[in-house]
Amino acid sequence: MKFRSLGTTGARVSRICLGCMTYGSPTWRPWVLDRDAARPIFERAIEAGINFFDTADIYSLGASEEITGHWLRELGVRDELVIATKVFFPLNRNPNMGGLSRKHIVQACEASLQRLGVETIDLYQIHRLDRNTPMEEMLAALDQLVTQGKVHYLGASSMYAWQFQKALGISERNGWARFATMQNHYNLVYREEEREMLPLCESEGIGVIPWSPLARGLLAGTRQKLGDNSTTRSETDGLDQILYDHPADWDVVDAVRKVASERGDAPAQVALAWLLARPAVTAPIVGATKLQHLDDAIAAVDLELSPEEIALMEAPYQPHGVKGH
Repeated sequence: MKFRSLGTTGARVSRICLGCMTYGSPTWRPWVLDRDAARPIFERAIEAGINFFDTADIYSLGASEEITGHWLRELGVRDELVIATKVFFPLNRNPNMGGLSRKHIVQACEASLQRLGVETIDLYQIHRLDRNTPMEEMLAALDQLVTQGKVHYLGASSMYAWQFQKALGISERNGWARFATMQNHYNLVYREEEREMLPLCESEGIGVIPWSPLARGLLAGTRQKLGDNSTTRSETDGLDQILYDHPADWDVVDAVRKVASERGDAPAQVALAWLLARPAVTAPIVGATKLQHLDDAIAAVDLELSPEEIALMEAPYQPHGVKGH
């Protein structure tokens, strides 16, 4: 496994981050693995040197954090791991159980600490931007968690670049801990982040940890067309048909398949290798319900693409509307 600094922080993370939305309760989503089924994947990840794990309080309504914490405590060495979770989406419909008010951030952090079974969250991220809470309130509350030692680093997720720059500026003016990472929607099928967000992150030293690096499985090569519901995930998730509906999207998938076939590699490996080669990208967040999914991600770390292969996969891309915020 290879490692890279988490933005400009001193923390070092594996080039692959295991996304833990996949582990929790199948009653939340039918493709989610329960605690026992998740163990082999956590074992393989730790054996391979992966030390970066991402979850969120909303995943399986807290069960993902519980399972992630359970297996990392049992199988890993806490001091060697970087555990990330997120706050924003409400776990129920009651008032003050969602958003980014000071009240909710503080209480959600305490709940995540308990579910994970840790004293400190390494990377605490806002899952989206709360337009009903002043940025100053949100950022002051996050800084408070860092000052109290409950959180080491702060991260943000999908938003517009101007919003992210505004948040960074407020933190700097007030001497508060600022965001160290950006978890955004970025892959070969959706590259709109290259316009503003990625240049901003490179300029500011922000670590980029993309979600949906395989475009909800499209780039894994298991489907035959856009809207293909042949997998449990595609049949029940629904987001793939919202995020990836541009006619040119399948041309990108075909190009990835062509390069993979000529190389003798899996399409998922090739697509992740492209993402890992982007200068701003620290670690894509990869979900895995099978050991092969994880093995493909691990193999991608050492895969080098030629300029011609990269050009072939990038050529079919056409501009998209902004999606994923």
